[in-house]
Amino acid sequence: MVKLVNRAKVSTPIIGTGTLTLGPAVDGFQSFADDGVINGDTIRYVIEDGNAWEIGVGIFNAGSQTLTRSPSQSSSGGSTISLGGSAIVYAAATAEDFAQSHDGGAAASVFLPIQHIDGGNA
Repeated sequence: MVKLVNRAKVSTPIIGTGTLTLGPAVDGFQSFADDGVINGDTIRYVIEDGNAWEIGVGIFNAGSQTLTRSPSQSSSGGSTISLGGSAIVYAAATAEDFAQSHDGGAAASVFLPIQHIDGGNA
């Protein structure tokens, strides 16, 4: 299962399709490390570079401030997108993460919360 964090959003100077070197936090956000991501944590990430995007899972390396890339979806048909040196990377939760935490993943991308009020369902 991926680690979920809040407000981790950084730039990356990487050009090409390799491992992400994580740069400074975008104004108003935190770095991955400042947001509690530690060495070896598995993170769901989103990369945006112009109109290109990638969603995937990566493993954070605290020593080198890098994140591996294993895309599950992208604007390149699910493949790793080629970055141009000014992309933004952030930690995110996807529908898959909510389905896994709700019912072990059987719901795929459907998550139906139930609100309990005074012992009954709303």
